[in-house]
Amino acid sequence: MKLDWLRFDSSKGEVEILKTRYFWTVVLTVCLTVTVAVTGCRKAYDNPIANNSEQPDKVLFDKAINDIEKRKFELARLTLQTLINTYPDSEYIAKAKLAIADSWYREGGRHALAQAEAEYKDFITFFPTMEEAAESQMKVCEIHYEQMQKADRDNTHALRADQECRQLIMKFPDSVFIESTEQMLRDIQEVIAEGEYRVGTFYAKKGSFRAGANRLQTVTDHYPLFSQSDHALWLLGETYEKMGSDFQKNAADSYAKLVRDYPLSPYVEGAKEKLVAFDRPIPEPDAEMFEVMKYNLEHRTEKGRLGKTFGVFSGKPDLERVAKRGKPASGPLIPTVPAGIRKMTDLSSSLAADTDRNKEPGSAEPSAEVTVETVEDPSETKLGSE
Repeated sequence: MKLDWLRFDSSKGEVEILKTRYFWTVVLTVCLTVTVAVTGCRKAYDNPIANNSEQPDKVLFDKAINDIEKRKFELARLTLQTLINTYPDSEYIAKAKLAIADSWYREGGRHALAQAEAEYKDFITFFPTMEEAAESQMKVCEIHYEQMQKADRDNTHALRADQECRQLIMKFPDSVFIESTEQMLRDIQEVIAEGEYRVGTFYAKKGSFRAGANRLQTVTDHYPLFSQSDHALWLLGETYEKMGSDFQKNAADSYAKLVRDYPLSPYVEGAKEKLVAFDRPIPEPDAEMFEVMKYNLEHRTEKGRLGKTFGVFSGKPDLERVAKRGKPASGPLIPTVPAGIRKMTDLSSSLAADTDRNKEPGSAEPSAEVTVETVEDPSETKLGSE
């Protein structure tokens, strides 16, 4: 075979190398031709499940997730909505709905967080048994938790966060989020309790003792883990004392609870003296509450200098003194009737009893029945006769 076209004015050694390469190229070409002829050009079996992972719904889902990571939230939501509408039976439907909620949550802002809450609620409604349902409820709780304000400001988000966190504990008692949710609930209830405590302290110092006692009584009864419950009980006892001798028992109960449930409080000795003056027994400290209070005091933190200086300009609540142990309240804060004021149900029962005593024998019972009588128009009667 003549290979002069491979020389290129090169030396003899280079020409020999080119000849060798050409020879092996020809051999490989012939082998491939024979192989194709033997196999009959048969195409290999393609398993779309095992080999082809680029399914249309998965492609759309992966694209949307990539857009969320790049903060292209609107484009991601459009892609996910296309997946839901086009492939209603896809295995990615649940993940797509959850990703829509996550995109709103990551976007942030008041409007976006409201949309995220609605999407998470829808996911819980449609997929209540999935593991992600508990996580969705956790996100709803966090949405309101992150928007909480200080105790002396609007407490709407604090109340909503309290409600949503209690829902998580009630609906998903075996969830991995229970421990973190309980701590969030302690934080939330600290803020709510401090708001009630401040209002009660204001009324008590102002001289509106009944209103002040009602607020302080509610705080101490409903939020025993509140960091200032001991002072609230002390102030509550003093307020009841100022309301007169009729409320001495209420004051003694407040001092007794202070001694029993908050044995490490600096107000314990004063409360014992009050109980002695009232000729009341001094209760023994509760062992469980003693351990809880000891642990919480040891793990309490304080603000630094910068925090104390610039904390007044922040709208976030102060959570340094929040309890780290103890069971948070399991129910909502319900307003109570102030001491000394009779409930409407009791008043209605009393009035009914007085009416029965004053009723004369043989008198007719009052009836609410109404008799309707139809009266014809005289003018119509006259026209009919004519």
